[in-house]
Amino acid sequence: MAEAVLDNVFIDDITLPAQDGFSLAATLYMPRAPRHHAVLINSAAAVPRRFYRNLAGYIAARGCVVMTYDYRGIGGSRPKSLAGFSATMADWAEKDATAAVAWMRGRYNTLPLGYIGHSFGGQALGLLPNNDQIARALLVSAQAPFWKLFPAPESYRVFVLINFAGRPIARVMGYVPGRIGLGEDMPRDVFLQWRKWLMSERYYFDDPSLTSLANYANYRHPLMALCIGDDPWAPRPAVDLLCAGFTATRPEVVAIAPADVGAKAIGHFGFFRDEHRDRLWTPAVDWLLAS
Repeated sequence: MAEAVLDNVFIDDITLPAQDGFSLAATLYMPRAPRHHAVLINSAAAVPRRFYRNLAGYIAARGCVVMTYDYRGIGGSRPKSLAGFSATMADWAEKDATAAVAWMRGRYNTLPLGYIGHSFGGQALGLLPNNDQIARALLVSAQAPFWKLFPAPESYRVFVLINFAGRPIARVMGYVPGRIGLGEDMPRDVFLQWRKWLMSERYYFDDPSLTSLANYANYRHPLMALCIGDDPWAPRPAVDLLCAGFTATRPEVVAIAPADVGAKAIGHFGFFRDEHRDRLWTPAVDWLLAS
């Protein structure tokens, strides 16, 4: 295992087995100070775990054991070739995120477990059979993104991208290269399932094959969803649609405009920039660690 030190935080790159045994790349951030919480950071689609390094280090420095990980097919969990690689977006939740929660609960079972879900990472929460093991969940730009809910012209760009670029490329190449505008390269069936959900009025809530939707009813603990005002990928109607699935708790949706924190723009990814440490990270993490 490669180990490094960031300020007063030890960093270890590890592997953990998914529910089906697939090996996932992960990173642990461990504070020198006494540990009072464990926190799992769950990535957006096609975003590698290294993107969350600064936030993970910040939370660990506050006395938490933090883990980030890559879904199968992404970042350090990518095979040599994505062509023909078998993976779906549902696998990311049901096999990968579920295993990450179980690993954290098994290793740090005396600590409350906090969950941070960015975009798809927030969508995954309701699908986890063990989401009742999570003490608090903070969702950032997490949504049920039916394409028509996106503001124009982004809605039309997404429609063209997924139907006239992504779908044919996926079928021909066996995966979707990130350079078309989707982040990292994406496994074929991950993309095709995601496209199906994007084209459905209630996103994955309209998918009768997604039996793990029943797990939404298991999550009964506090949930806060941050809705960023200039985020075209997670507008308020899409955030509200996702939160409506949590019928056993009362999600708190917090709207944040860039001007509220003295920023010109935040968008879908800006929350995780180090420049927002004081105005965004501190209050959000204060809430997450309140239990």
